[in-house]
Amino acid sequence: MKYFEKIQGLLPLGYLYLIILGLLKESIFFYPLGIHILKFSSITDILISPISDITSNPILIILITFIFLAFFIYQAVLIKNSHKEWGKKILKSYRLNADVDKKELQKAMIPVFGVIVAFALLSLFVGLGIGQGKMVKNKLEKQSFKNNYVVTFNSGKTTEIYIIDNNSSYYFYAEKGSKTVKIVPTGNISSLEVINQK
Repeated sequence: MKYFEKIQGLLPLGYLYLIILGLLKESIFFYPLGIHILKFSSITDILISPISDITSNPILIILITFIFLAFFIYQAVLIKNSHKEWGKKILKSYRLNADVDKKELQKAMIPVFGVIVAFALLSLFVGLGIGQGKMVKNKLEKQSFKNNYVVTFNSGKTTEIYIIDNNSSYYFYAEKGSKTVKIVPTGNISSLEVINQK
């Protein structure tokens, strides 16, 4: 029970870490486009950024779930085999004593588990930010993107656009024939119609 209480105590720190990772990913993603995203983000956007990133991308949900499951299984297998030579060697590399009680070893593994998972998540979010940022930049330069929305502005103007991203205050989009990203406040748009979901 104390083991799970210790993990629950780490959840707020875990969420704070996810917020930092979300901000880092967004900053890296928008950097090649010449946008300083923090200038266009509200506190609400910052707080919900990790949830928004995770829920908007099924692949990200699968990868994060896989990371946690993989390390829980790794931890369980390592503790179960802590009496074997290979288990002792791995635990020694983590500066853990294999001769202690398995429950004590399980508690001692929590910080190790946390560091490994934190590094894996950092690599995942940074990799996504770099990859997606370069992909959008290439699409703009080669004009290879497909318009995915029909937007109607408050002025009555209607046009097809490629929405790159949005938050609670702004839409970031591009139009065919332009290699630059346009930013418009959400209040300037009266309606959006999906025309291409891919």
